Amino acid sequence: MNNIIKALQDKDDKKAYALFKEIGARSVVSDEYYSCFEDFLGLLNAKSSYVRARGFALCCAQARWDENGKLQNALPVMLALLHDDKPIVVRQCLAALHEVVLYRTELSEAIKAELETIDLSKYKDSMSPLIKKDMDELLKLIDR
Repeated sequence: MNNIIKALQDKDDKKAYALFKEIGARSVVSDEYYSCFEDFLGLLNAKSSYVRARGFALCCAQARWDENGKLQNALPVMLALLHDDKPIVVRQCLAALHEVVLYRTELSEAIKAELETIDLSKYKDSMSPLIKKDMDELLKLIDR
């Protein structure tokens, strides 16, 4: 599994992204990567914003298999990424949270509460409305 984590941080972004997509797709049909949850979580501390967003998304991709409450325990650490300095990271994390809201409805209120604390004013005028739109879509899913 260490090789996977190393590969997800590969300098060759195309290779790393391809692996990320493959793990994401496999996580839809199988729990084979659920055992890597803590490793994915470790990626949230990476210097690279791409790697942080990948780690977040892969944690979220395990939501449907999370019978052990790993997501609930990791949620405070994960949600901190919704305040990342890079707006693209915030947008990718908001999109990935759809999976959590669909499969772990018990976490919806905590996610909703965190959304209310996002400071859109720290992002460029070109990005703020996009993040707001992503937040609204996630809220719509929570409130359905």
